[in-house]
Amino acid sequence: MAANCSSLTPSPMALSGGSATSSATPRLLSLSPTTTARPSSLSFHFLSSSSSVAASLKCLKLSHQKRTKLYSSGGDFGAVVTTKCFASNPDQLKSAREDIKELLKTTYCHPIMVRLGWHDAGTYNKNIEEWPQRGGANGSLRFEVEQKHAANAGLVNALKLLQPIKDKYATITYADLFQLASATAIEEAGGPKIPMKYGRVDVSTPDQCPEEGRLPDAGPPSPASHLRDVFYRMGLNDKEIVALSGAHTLGRSRPERSGWGKPETKYTKEGPGAPGGQSWTEKWLKFDNSYFKDIKERRDEDLLVLPTDAALFDDPSFKVFAEKYAEDEKAFFDDYAEAHAKLSNLGAKFDPTEGFSINDEPAAAAVPEKFVAAKYSSGKRELSDNMKQKIRAEYEAVGGSPDKPLQSNYFLNIIIVIAVLALLTSLLGN
Repeated sequence: MAANCSSLTPSPMALSGGSATSSATPRLLSLSPTTTARPSSLSFHFLSSSSSVAASLKCLKLSHQKRTKLYSSGGDFGAVVTTKCFASNPDQLKSAREDIKELLKTTYCHPIMVRLGWHDAGTYNKNIEEWPQRGGANGSLRFEVEQKHAANAGLVNALKLLQPIKDKYATITYADLFQLASATAIEEAGGPKIPMKYGRVDVSTPDQCPEEGRLPDAGPPSPASHLRDVFYRMGLNDKEIVALSGAHTLGRSRPERSGWGKPETKYTKEGPGAPGGQSWTEKWLKFDNSYFKDIKERRDEDLLVLPTDAALFDDPSFKVFAEKYAEDEKAFFDDYAEAHAKLSNLGAKFDPTEGFSINDEPAAAAVPEKFVAAKYSSGKRELSDNMKQKIRAEYEAVGGSPDKPLQSNYFLNIIIVIAVLALLTSLLGN
């Protein structure tokens, strides 16, 4: 059954010290917004609702429902549930997006939200067909076992910030929420509009989390080869690797989490947000192409350059794109938006299968073509599509159609027949 019609409802947040309340229920993140905790001190759990029928009736009120025929999984196979909802409620996703925007304004958490979405999706393995074994954007990062992966150090703080929004909008999935937060953070930091789609289904238990080691390392022996090994496994190419690397224009590296960077610099010692760490760029909350410029010039020791960053200008294939993005911000924005959207979909199982958009801006109205007689009066120039539509509309307005010719003018036909007969008579008489 889709997540939106599930008979499970999240329990109130509480600090659990990392121990499960029951071995029979999956552990889910329980977080107190005023309490600081390490990943090992957090867990998730669900309490079942009184009945799956109540959850199904709730779904009947949602605008995004679709009709199907399902059977209750509560042991009573005679009960028929007649609706199945999308994985996430589109209206609640839109509302959650507005709450995320407000969160970004007050906490300056853009970088960690981008990282959260990336790390949930970045475990995808294109060589594994089965879901969720293939990894990807499935919400598994909400589980404690995956939070403990070394590459995910510190991401529990992003989860703590998002949990109140998830509690407020219960009919959206974690997988969608993580990707929504990531894309919104890019856009609110001044980056491009990401062509996102939603409807990702969540994994349900911790044993569905991917094994550790699928995410990239910052300082491998052969940085360029390592990047290709990791991102090629996801189905991404060199252009997408370089474009996605450009997101390091946001954020800082903290040595206590990653082992890289300085404890603080002149750009980070006063925040905003929690002070400290070393950033890749001076304005590390603004999304632009300064990452590529700064990596290329390496003019400031207070700006971070990881081995995998340097590889973008050392490797001949990567360098083509890195040089291009350093010079052309629009090209970077265009390629980044496409790569980010692709990454956010990796490994996901969508309900509906084609996903759905929550961008409902009306399409720009087509500007009618101005008719200029001289344009069509001579030569062999092809009529434009707009002009063809105008001619077709006028033709159909008087009764014509492609499959139905205009009705004949009988009076004109009689005159033509008489003229032909007169001509034949004259010829025969002669």
